[in-house]
Amino acid sequence: MKENKSVIYWLLSGCVLLFIMVNVGGITRLTNSGLSMTDWHLITDTFPPMTEEAWEAAFEEYKKFPEYQKINQYKADGFGLSDYKFIYFWEWFHRFIGRIIGLVFILPFVYFLIRKKLNTATIKKCLILLFMGGFQGFLGWYMVKSGLIDQPDVSHFRLSLHLTFAFITFAYTLWVALDLIYPEKKEIVVKLRNLARVALVLLFIQIIYGGFVAGLNAGLIHNSWPWMSEGKMIHETVWIEQNPLWKNFTEGKSGIQFIHRTLAYFVVAAMVFLYYKAKKHQISLQATKGLQWMLGLVGLQFVLGVLTLLLHVPLWLGLAHQMTAFLLLTATTYTLHRLSK
Repeated sequence: MKENKSVIYWLLSGCVLLFIMVNVGGITRLTNSGLSMTDWHLITDTFPPMTEEAWEAAFEEYKKFPEYQKINQYKADGFGLSDYKFIYFWEWFHRFIGRIIGLVFILPFVYFLIRKKLNTATIKKCLILLFMGGFQGFLGWYMVKSGLIDQPDVSHFRLSLHLTFAFITFAYTLWVALDLIYPEKKEIVVKLRNLARVALVLLFIQIIYGGFVAGLNAGLIHNSWPWMSEGKMIHETVWIEQNPLWKNFTEGKSGIQFIHRTLAYFVVAAMVFLYYKAKKHQISLQATKGLQWMLGLVGLQFVLGVLTLLLHVPLWLGLAHQMTAFLLLTATTYTLHRLSK
């Protein structure tokens, strides 16, 4: 590890920045700020408008698009330039962090290549990360573009894709760092590794549906637990919102919320089962600690999910729910790595 210390710190700093960026993205979404910047320029959008005239010009451009024309201009308390500056800030800040991540990755990568601090395997992994970072930027604009045509909301499919790929990029970056932190290979328990893989897959499916819930504001309905409403485990709207039937679980608010809240039980069960099975085997101290963190975080995440639903998705709880999902992914990825290598 000593010879790779600087590379490890570099990769882990990328993980921290990704964590910050995803959570700023959560604030951007929860404050309905994501459509405030109606174009994308690599250089000229680096800083927000610097003069009042520039702000007015940006605001006038924003007025040409559906979010203002169909929603904001009709607000009872009005929507002026100061309101626009608020939503602009969060979208600009989100994109700005993306630019910082690009610089933090590319410049040290070139430096480490010149200094020959990266072996062939790590270079290949870093090239994959470079592609993933660029593709994530494309997905961000692809998502925003869907809300600038005729509807004042982005596609929930594109939002979920953007969110999930950010989680995947983070998990892979962490995995590359862990390969350098723990270069030794030990005998593994295949059954535990496979159970950890199942838990990770279930978690990613849950993240996908979390994106769907966010994109459709599906957390603002059926705000009761454990029943969806009126003492019903499954509300009738789960089946009848969309036609054909399967669309209820990809495009219907009730159906998507039903999947998300039900899948939470399976995620918890998978992680509890993994922890229980691991106690019957002799595993490393790192894997044990990873399992303990994973178990604690999945319990916390479940509670936060229930509270977020019951309280109609307040900003702070929605953000805490997303942040904990990120931490849970960290613990699950770490645990899988320690059970796999």
